Amino acid sequence: MARYFDVHPQNPQPRSIAQVVQILREDGVIAYPTDTCYALGCRMDNQSGLERIRRIRGFDERHHMTLVCADFAQLGQLVHLDNAEFRAVKAATPGPYTFILPATKEVPRRLYHPKKRTVGIRIPDNPVVKALLTELGKPILSSTLILRGEEDPMTDGWTIKEELDHQVDAVIDAGECGAVPSTVVDWSEGYPEVVRVGVGDPAPFE
Repeated sequence: MARYFDVHPQNPQPRSIAQVVQILREDGVIAYPTDTCYALGCRMDNQSGLERIRRIRGFDERHHMTLVCADFAQLGQLVHLDNAEFRAVKAATPGPYTFILPATKEVPRRLYHPKKRTVGIRIPDNPVVKALLTELGKPILSSTLILRGEEDPMTDGWTIKEELDHQVDAVIDAGECGAVPSTVVDWSEGYPEVVRVGVGDPAPFE
């Protein structure tokens, strides 16, 4: 059964955050709120967690995974950015955007797209996520919590607990979360292409 953590959306309780991070360190998979909608997450080097997330979502290795980062310095270790990309991504973070960029050697091979060698990257503007990342000290491997066969993300923590009780190890409930995912901008060809319009305004990248 998944452990259930009811946390304050703006001032998450440090004890709860520490307990969730311990679950991540022990190869757990969590469901947690972001600045857009709920997501599934595990440690970046948790191979079994990656497979569990793929099973819940119902996709294969060709689907881009996302590395959720604490700040731009952490992001810069995981993807290659030229000057134009640097300025554009820097201006949009933290915020409701996911950027697809070429992965560096710091990213495990199993995480990036098998043909493009790219990975999704994101810096959410959310106190709960920031607290998790600060306590963990590493990026969180993540994917929007959309169940197999569904089109919309899950939005309620207790419903997620009931639905995924035996598929995840922890659920963080910080109140009602959004139902629209991040805007995805693909930079893999050297120029921005908006491949999913979500919460973030796509105009700067069109």
